[in-house]
Amino acid sequence: MTTRTGATRSGADRSGRTSQRSPESVPARLEAFLERIDTPLTTFHLLVSTTTALTIFGLVMYLSASSIRSYDYFLKQLMYAAIGAVLCVVASRIPVRAWKRLAWPGIGLAVVLQALIFVPGLGDDFQGNRNWLLIGGQRLQPSEFAKLAIVVFGAGILDRKRHKLANIWHVIIPLVPVTVLLLALQLAGQDLGTGLVLLSMVAGILFAAGVPSRLFAAAGAVGALAVLLMTLTSRNRMGRISTWLGGCTDMVDVCRQVINGQYALADGGWWGRGPGMSAEKWGWLSESRNDFIFAIIGEELGIAGTFMVLALLAVLAYACYRLVFRTQDLFVRLATAGVMTWLMVQSFINMGAVTGLLPVIGVPLPLVSGGGTAMISTLLALGMLMSFAREEPGAPEARALSRLRATTTDPRSSR
Repeated sequence: MTTRTGATRSGADRSGRTSQRSPESVPARLEAFLERIDTPLTTFHLLVSTTTALTIFGLVMYLSASSIRSYDYFLKQLMYAAIGAVLCVVASRIPVRAWKRLAWPGIGLAVVLQALIFVPGLGDDFQGNRNWLLIGGQRLQPSEFAKLAIVVFGAGILDRKRHKLANIWHVIIPLVPVTVLLLALQLAGQDLGTGLVLLSMVAGILFAAGVPSRLFAAAGAVGALAVLLMTLTSRNRMGRISTWLGGCTDMVDVCRQVINGQYALADGGWWGRGPGMSAEKWGWLSESRNDFIFAIIGEELGIAGTFMVLALLAVLAYACYRLVFRTQDLFVRLATAGVMTWLMVQSFINMGAVTGLLPVIGVPLPLVSGGGTAMISTLLALGMLMSFAREEPGAPEARALSRLRATTTDPRSSR
């Protein structure tokens, strides 16, 4: 009896110690882990890892979606990804002060390139949009580079006027006229999707700058009015809106894409049909490697695959968020907010169209959808953010300490 009681007490003591250790030590260990990984270089590492993961994953899915037609599609996309990766590394080494100097030259080049789409022999129509340049047999989309240009320009202009942002005219001039010019050129080429992303980016920059709310509201109203007018004056856009509001009931044009995209997501279930096993890519889903590649991901990898994409995008957004709130440079804060808005809004529009939550506009999924110019411009923008992260408070010192540790632990250094 005594032994049993003693054993019981001993077990109680052991369980008591275990129960005390478990609830108290788990949060403590978690907090210690978070403190250990929360270093001045965390943002940089998050940007590098998520960019690499999304790019590689996008290439794998592009190979799966395009292999039924020709491997040449994949080889071309791989070439663009390689070019983008090199530019990303170069951009990550450009100091912040150099990015600030590129504000006016960059926006000037973007306007010129966007205007060249209307030059006979250079401009090219593709899928109803005249938003392409045909140079050396390669089709390039200048509006993709215009996104990066407006980010650097808007951040640079507002950074120089940081003490005058309470004055509405200093905010408007010259950012708003330049934005309207770029937007007009894009809409003249019938590219409403890129125009919407451009407007959202400028809104994100203005919001991060803390401009007066009346200007923010006025700019939003003007942008919404412009989008409404462009929609009402286009039979193609009105058809897409009507289809979206009324629901797809046939397999013609846009409905064919939407219905087959939803079939692909439904067939994938929880875990998917398996890599390379999509049925919709065999002619049913014509844009399977481009704007509707998210549907192929859902079909082959299931909900788990789509959630993985969402998780990577969430980590990328968190890295941008860290950079915005940790930096002490207004230019870095505004440019990062612009790129973050660009990537997140574009992802939302793309996935919304595939799932039927939004009308089909024709916007690629960053780093995942096909498109060489989009791949290069996105990697270039992320390379710029990496250069910002390398100069976060404490980051240069952390890199120097890391190099010092590597030198002292290298056996060859003692020779």
